[in-house]
Amino acid sequence: MGKKFFKKKGAQIRSLGLKIRALLAKKVDPEVIEQLERLFFEADLGAEMSMMLSEKVEKLYRKNPQISIDEVLEKVRRFLLDELESIPRHSREMSFPHVILIVGVNGNGKTTSIAKLAKHYVDQNKKVLVAACDTFRAAATEQLEKWCHQLGCDLVKGADGSDPAAVVFDAITAAKSRDTDIVLVDTAGRLHTKTELMRELEKIKRVSGKAASGAPHETLLVLDATIGQNGIDQALIFHQFTPLDGLILTKVDGTAKGGTAFSIQKKLRIPIQFLGTGESLEDLSSFEPKEFIHSLI
Repeated sequence: MGKKFFKKKGAQIRSLGLKIRALLAKKVDPEVIEQLERLFFEADLGAEMSMMLSEKVEKLYRKNPQISIDEVLEKVRRFLLDELESIPRHSREMSFPHVILIVGVNGNGKTTSIAKLAKHYVDQNKKVLVAACDTFRAAATEQLEKWCHQLGCDLVKGADGSDPAAVVFDAITAAKSRDTDIVLVDTAGRLHTKTELMRELEKIKRVSGKAASGAPHETLLVLDATIGQNGIDQALIFHQFTPLDGLILTKVDGTAKGGTAFSIQKKLRIPIQFLGTGESLEDLSSFEPKEFIHSLI
């Protein structure tokens, strides 16, 4: 996640670790273990993970009452790290153009994440094209236009209310003719019209495959880290209709609620690919499990 992230937001994120230390500084009895389980749950680790962790801590003290708090925290970190690393990372071969479908509910930071991803690839000297397929939100397209102009990326858009699948077909066709490396596909996120939205996403996927073999080559869900267990419900819906290859977890800055990641990964076995840690285009980091665990605890 980088030094900038820790310097900027480390105090808030580490609050979970400080609370654990405060609890374990007391006599570790059943009441403390119960409070510890509640603390894990409040960090959005989920009921199952919270229970497993608190039971693990209880067993550690039962086996060795003199164990230090630092040793306990290290055991907790190791357990959580093993959980994260048990999820296989996406390892599909790079295609040209490499089409990445970005899905998510409006308000989760999807459009901003696409701009951050564009910068991420531009910084790797990749040629990027953005397909503005949320044709029902003019503001989203205007924002993408602004960022693409700033980053020097191509943008393909359609008329307001036009068929998103037609836009993605035109975008991939243009990307092939322009020797583009990466195509980032924005999509609508109107989950309250779930059936229509999911049919639209399925059509985008079908048409993508006609425009380029195997496309979309990755499908990433943008998820707000602060919404807790609601994030699992969102992920389940999207995963049912358009199987996900990875997650972009946003709004990780200034919150100790990043534990949502564990709940979602345990439920869906989907890896986190990126973390959004702020509002600027630079505030996107490749997900590093070890750094994430140490920032959380």
